[in-house]
Amino acid sequence: MKTETRHEQFEAPSVLGTFLRRLHIDIPLFIGLLLTALLSMVILYSAGGQNIDILMRQMGRVGLAFFLMTVLAHIHPYQFKRYSTVLFGFGIILLIAVLIIGQIGKGAQRWLDLGFFRFQPSEMIKLTTPMMIAWYLAEYPLPPKAKQLFIATLLIIIPTLLIAKQPDLGTALLVASSGAGVLFFGGLSWWIMGGIAALLTALTPIIWHFMHGYQRDRVLTFLNPEADPLGRGYHIIQSKIAIGSGGVYGKGWLGSTQSELDFLPESSTDFIFAVFAEEFGLLGCLGLLTLYLLIIARCLFIASQAQDSYSRLLASSLAFTFFVYVFVNIGMVIGVLPVVGVPLPLISYGGTSIVTLLSGFGILMSIHTHRKFR
Repeated sequence: MKTETRHEQFEAPSVLGTFLRRLHIDIPLFIGLLLTALLSMVILYSAGGQNIDILMRQMGRVGLAFFLMTVLAHIHPYQFKRYSTVLFGFGIILLIAVLIIGQIGKGAQRWLDLGFFRFQPSEMIKLTTPMMIAWYLAEYPLPPKAKQLFIATLLIIIPTLLIAKQPDLGTALLVASSGAGVLFFGGLSWWIMGGIAALLTALTPIIWHFMHGYQRDRVLTFLNPEADPLGRGYHIIQSKIAIGSGGVYGKGWLGSTQSELDFLPESSTDFIFAVFAEEFGLLGCLGLLTLYLLIIARCLFIASQAQDSYSRLLASSLAFTFFVYVFVNIGMVIGVLPVVGVPLPLISYGGTSIVTLLSGFGILMSIHTHRKFR
């Protein structure tokens, strides 16, 4: 009798484990993403002026993104590696097409209109660039030599410049960081990284010369937002007021006066973190950052368990890109970074960034669930 009981106790977890592996869903990562998405609905309802239509549209986009994540999780990582060059090349062609025939909106040329729908090719490049760099570096011993480093850097610069030309500085930054993440986790020397940082610092006057007028204004506003409190500095000043007024415990859900009274622009998109901080305070912000940290930690764990160089480099880069999303958005909202138009991942209103992010997490789940167990 005892033997049968033990057999049943060991059999159930085995069946459950097999079922979960067939789903190709990493449960810890999925739970973290689901909790973040649910939190997004809560804060978006408040930040969007309690508009149920905005909430329903966002729910539809999140549902589509989770579905796409599941589909990508079922694709074997070998297929991602196999088609990395094709997808990257196709993405570059689309970026060139944007500069030629792309739609112009709010002073930027970022969209391709195919009649039945329109999309931003730059979102696709956020995934195909690290895929391409990981594919290239995986063909050589790591860390990369000077030749491989030069070619990989060139592959990063091409899409970054094409996106910056649109202009879309925020997305260009994310694409550059996704490619740089592959180089970093590929074992790039700290001396080389220091040299690159020094070179970029030395090239600052040249970079400043080629920046658009509004981009220069954002840098100047970052340095001194109080110089134009009712103009260029209005966003960041109101954001700081909202964050500071939240205190330790916050004003409670639906209690954001900065958002409700329309003092805070872009309250449901780029500056939604300010609404969250006002309503849930310091403790709520720490809880959100902890949730983000757990997601990033799980992604890095998946990368550490990857069984080939391509999967390991790609998974690490996707985790790093997600971190950059969080760091840049919160940094610009609290005033320690210039405003560059990067949404708060999985929280801000909008569909393109959520689809891109969850697609990346689908690739991460594919890498983890298609491992060969020894």
